[in-house]
Amino acid sequence: MQVKSGYTAAVLGKTYDNQVCSAARALELVGERWSLLIIRDALFAGSSRFSDWLRLGIATNILKNRLDGFTEAGIMERRTASRNPEHFEYLLTDKGRDLAPAIVALTEWGDRWAAPNGPPILYVHSVCGGAITQQTTCANCGRVHDPAEVTVRPGPGMPPDIAARMDGNPSGDAQVGSTH
Repeated sequence: MQVKSGYTAAVLGKTYDNQVCSAARALELVGERWSLLIIRDALFAGSSRFSDWLRLGIATNILKNRLDGFTEAGIMERRTASRNPEHFEYLLTDKGRDLAPAIVALTEWGDRWAAPNGPPILYVHSVCGGAITQQTTCANCGRVHDPAEVTVRPGPGMPPDIAARMDGNPSGDAQVGSTH
């Protein structure tokens, strides 16, 4: 699926059209400064109104642009506020809520590498009180202990010519999903 919209062009100034990569396409939608903090606060702080996000220190024009972009991309839904019909609420959709693991993983990385005094916040399971963590797991055998254990191979969305090069055949004769 190709991600193209006025939002990505306006915010990023360019897209990653030359990248056949879901991470690059995700960055087109949520990779700009403030984006993940807005989503973080919608997920974990209950933020839903424009004024809620102003405490981040974000300029109003940038906040408006991000919220409009999230709405256009289906990450948030804009609704008339129930208490004041002249105002709007921005609520995460399933697509937006699916960013929670990415926020937790990025926070864990920041806690390890960018928080010299320790984690400033802790994500906790509201049911049992346990710490929330993100882990890379193997669908067959469980947890992956070292990132070096992870390799890539072409998926069903990879164009066949690029998949062939990834399979080590520069002539382009390999089939997607072929084994060595």
